[in-house]
Amino acid sequence: MRRFTLRTGIRWKITLAIAAVGALVTIALSLVVHSAARVSMLESAREVQLDRVQFISRNAEAGRKPPMGAKLNDPELPAELRHKAQSGRRGTYIQERPHGLPEVWAAVPLGNGQVLSLHTQFRESANLIPDLDRALVVGGLAAVIGGSALGVLIGGQISRRLRKAAAAAQRVAHGDPDVRVRDAVGGVVRDETDDLARAVDAMADALQQRLEAERRVTADIAHELRTPVTGLLTAAELLPPGRPTELVRDRAQALRALVEDVLEVARLDSASERAELQDVALGEFVSRRVTALMPEATVRVVADEIVSTDPRRLERILGNLLANAGRYGQPPIQVDVEGRVVRVRDHGPGFPDALLREGPSRFRTGSTDRAGVGHGLGLTIAEGQARVLGARLTFRNVAAPGGFDREGTAAGAVAVLWLPEHAPTATGSFPVIKLPQG
Repeated sequence: MRRFTLRTGIRWKITLAIAAVGALVTIALSLVVHSAARVSMLESAREVQLDRVQFISRNAEAGRKPPMGAKLNDPELPAELRHKAQSGRRGTYIQERPHGLPEVWAAVPLGNGQVLSLHTQFRESANLIPDLDRALVVGGLAAVIGGSALGVLIGGQISRRLRKAAAAAQRVAHGDPDVRVRDAVGGVVRDETDDLARAVDAMADALQQRLEAERRVTADIAHELRTPVTGLLTAAELLPPGRPTELVRDRAQALRALVEDVLEVARLDSASERAELQDVALGEFVSRRVTALMPEATVRVVADEIVSTDPRRLERILGNLLANAGRYGQPPIQVDVEGRVVRVRDHGPGFPDALLREGPSRFRTGSTDRAGVGHGLGLTIAEGQARVLGARLTFRNVAAPGGFDREGTAAGAVAVLWLPEHAPTATGSFPVIKLPQG
């Protein structure tokens, strides 16, 4: 059962949180203020009503007739207030009406045993309370909107810093050792984002040092193996002819090729390799080299172009791509040249998903590999040589791995080499192109 997930930016999460808190606080304060104001007004109305009825009671005891509104022994007097007055105490009472204004009662006992009462409607609530409620609503909305705007600003700042940190971390993950997340984040304000950036930089430095150490160890081991492997090949040549001798020679040559490949990978990883540029006709060059390396492959030159590149490294890339297609793919193998783009396609089961996702990986074997065998250095070397040339090497499948086209043949894998318009200089940098003025 797939779990539903909702992805939102941190800016909107902070804004929503501030708006929600602001709304809750506003509602709570509005209820408290509304209740306190109403209670205060009712208490004031009670005191005023009680003063009135006391003044009227003094006139009534002097023999004057009570004014309109004041009554003796009013039958509508609330029972609670009536009992209180009959016991000789004065008091007030608020009588709520379901669909009208509340009434304020006041009653005092007279000397002759009668009860004088007065009641009026609490009309202040019809004017002041609604006005107060409207003011509270307007103020609450203003607070929520202002808090939301503040949340957008604060969340936007944090979101931008995190996006910069993520972009810098992606560049580090793609092999750029000079990028520092802390420098990419920047800013005057210091917060947890800077702690995260420093932690990522420390982790990247530690990983880089470990990788460098592993590369040095690999290169040292391969270099130390070169001499005994060369001696092994020389000794194999002296063995008498026979099937065992052929097996020894074949394995020794494979071991020597592996050692040379490891040394080449180490040199490419050290970023010390430089291209020796020459102008070559790409279509003609590829046609000649494919014919020499794999005569059964077909070459199609759609558009030829003169390119400035290193022929030796270009031949190495082309040879590794053809060897990979011949070993793991199926015929026919086709090479297309179109301008500065070279495509090598086979009709096998396609590249594994891991390679398409992560790129070539040294010593990748097992079920993820197209043939399940091999040390995985061929495509790694091809990609490294492409970097030296300033080129880009991409991999894709014509269809899903194991898919078939309409004719029933395997769909196949395609490796594409994109040569740059301006090749790198002898120092490894790219030439500065001056644009025409005007």
